[in-house]
Amino acid sequence: MPTNRVAVAAFLSVALLSVSAQAQKKYDPGASDTEIKLGQTMPYSGPLSGFITLAKAEIAYFAMINDQGGVNGRKINLISLDDGSSPPKTVEQTRKLIENDHVLAISGSLGTATNAAVQKYLNQKKVPQLFLATGANRWNDPRNFPYTMTLTPIYRAEASIYAAYVLKEVPNPKVAVLYQNDDFGKDFIKGFTDRLGDRAKSVMVRAVSYEVTDATVDSQMIDLASTKANVFLNITTPKFAVQAIRKASDIGWKPMQLIDNPAASVGIVMRPAGIEASKGIISAAFVKDPTDPQYRDDPEFKAWVAWMKKYYPAGSLEDPQNVVGYVQAQTMVQVLRQCGDNLTRENVMAQAANLRNFHPAMLLKGIEMNTSPTDYQPMEELLLQRFNGERFEVFGELLSARMK
Repeated sequence: MPTNRVAVAAFLSVALLSVSAQAQKKYDPGASDTEIKLGQTMPYSGPLSGFITLAKAEIAYFAMINDQGGVNGRKINLISLDDGSSPPKTVEQTRKLIENDHVLAISGSLGTATNAAVQKYLNQKKVPQLFLATGANRWNDPRNFPYTMTLTPIYRAEASIYAAYVLKEVPNPKVAVLYQNDDFGKDFIKGFTDRLGDRAKSVMVRAVSYEVTDATVDSQMIDLASTKANVFLNITTPKFAVQAIRKASDIGWKPMQLIDNPAASVGIVMRPAGIEASKGIISAAFVKDPTDPQYRDDPEFKAWVAWMKKYYPAGSLEDPQNVVGYVQAQTMVQVLRQCGDNLTRENVMAQAANLRNFHPAMLLKGIEMNTSPTDYQPMEELLLQRFNGERFEVFGELLSARMK
């Protein structure tokens, strides 16, 4: 009898431990013992389809993680749907992801207007809307939208850095601006003019907009060139960036040119626009430029190239967006790892707001991600870079992109 009692007691002890372990696991829709289901909307079609490599890079990174055993033993399943850069389509596809596919979180969706169209819905549903490929100021508003966070530096902060550079380097600056007519473009202009302060009225000589559905920006460029401005702030996406740079060259307008980070690509913007036309263009950087030979022997760069060749062989080794997608996916994986077995939407968001000195591979040296419940801007430093005809060269010191 004593032996039987010991055996029964041991059995009960193991059973209770098993029940306790199971009880510690917490899941919301999209999570289980074997899977973590994420969703995103991306422009597989439409005017911003040139950015679709971001989605393909993220999918490829998650495939590598899954081959390595997943996150805490769970495989990541990213459902990536086409929204054609159309906000109504984004609403439709996001509802499908939440109500039909039951994803745990939205991760890495691209576009300012498209993400804005579903921001309120996702926050009402308390579904994390994480690491977006857009730097609009509205994404850093944890008080009103506690379930939304971007990845890239805020546009207003990036623009503020450009304005400071212009004031320092250009005597009597006269700035002409081409901008996309949405929060993306308007945030840039606000950040730029705020940094100019009292000088904004005299420095900003003209600002003209375009729509993402426009065929060209040729007429806008002719208008801007007529001002004879000595600085051109080009706030565009790749298709229109190419047109603007080429047109400025064609009509003989040669101002200092500043271009937003999303359009600062050698392969998809500078070369198509023309090497001579693009030489000297200045932008901001937060990831290592894959065309820069200084990284040839860099361990992170070598690992990135090996990953690209194995998991995304069709992707360009010259497109920095494939580096950004790599960083986005790493950051999502970090959050999921921090969640452990508590894969509720509330905890996913809590962990996203608890990044501490996180440095994804291929982020520039000195830049680290830090977040808190009151600060949803993961990256707050940038470097300036200049296109030399072959590649972008970083110069100067690390600059703070923190919003004042």
